[in-house]
Amino acid sequence: MRVVALVPGGIGDQILFFPTLDDLKRNYPEAEIDVVVEPRSMGAYRVCKSVSEAIRYDFKDRNSLADWGNILGTIRDREYDVALSLGKSWLVGILLWMTGIHTRVGYSGSPGASFLTSPVPLKTEQYAASMYHDLLQGLGIGTPTPELAINVPKQDIEWAQREQKRLGIDETGYVLIHGGSSQLSKDKGIDKIYPVRHWQQIIQDLQQRQPDMPIAIVQGPEDVQFVSKMLQSFSNLKVIAPTDIGKLAATIAGANLMLCTDSAPMHLAVAVQTYTIALFGPTDPKKLLPNSDRILSITSPTGKMADISPKEVLQKVWGG
Repeated sequence: MRVVALVPGGIGDQILFFPTLDDLKRNYPEAEIDVVVEPRSMGAYRVCKSVSEAIRYDFKDRNSLADWGNILGTIRDREYDVALSLGKSWLVGILLWMTGIHTRVGYSGSPGASFLTSPVPLKTEQYAASMYHDLLQGLGIGTPTPELAINVPKQDIEWAQREQKRLGIDETGYVLIHGGSSQLSKDKGIDKIYPVRHWQQIIQDLQQRQPDMPIAIVQGPEDVQFVSKMLQSFSNLKVIAPTDIGKLAATIAGANLMLCTDSAPMHLAVAVQTYTIALFGPTDPKKLLPNSDRILSITSPTGKMADISPKEVLQKVWGG
């Protein structure tokens, strides 16, 4: 059986879709599963064991007829038996219908639902991984949603171990901070950035109470300014700059505790089961986190990240 999944969205959306892909592979171990994802999300499949190939297509771009024809031709040429779609637009529905795929699964009540052969109910009030997993009901699979899991390449684990040794934190462990400085969130007006001054207060308290516990900061492509400001206040911070999602996951797995905002690294922390405290502004943690005693969420009382007090974060850190 050949399956294609259309998964628009960012890296976090892809990671939350992994349990669906893994359960599909468990039920059909001989199946070949491909995904169609946006360019910004291709890297997520470095840590997914169930996917054969990730196909690039920008669902949100103003695609030309040529772009549309190319993705349609790519899907038709591969002669898939089943399509799963997280996309709800009528354009995605038409695309699936034109591919000639026999079994087309997506959400009922969406603009493109009339082009589906096996629509399933869309239950948006639940954990997103479970909402995505509901698509398998269209294939007669009714098992519970598996835990989020990833497959980190060996070379990425070894890279993280070398970095920890270089920084002198391989034996002590470390607290890891991800500032969540996403330009895309800023462009969309979504408040996911915790103020620098609040992070500084948290770091100061951590260093005063546990001076021997190293604190490391993740530096991604969009975090240079954030990290620079942190180093101006605390020159002894360790900086780790993973170059891909596998190395980032291995870095998170090595931490004693991770402090972060609602972001893709938060989902990686869930997958590798690192103790995590995650900060939420306007988004709902119940829809983005599973029930787990290894991850705690703090939600802003006003929906604004700046209104989460450092004191509240530190109370969670120290178990108050």
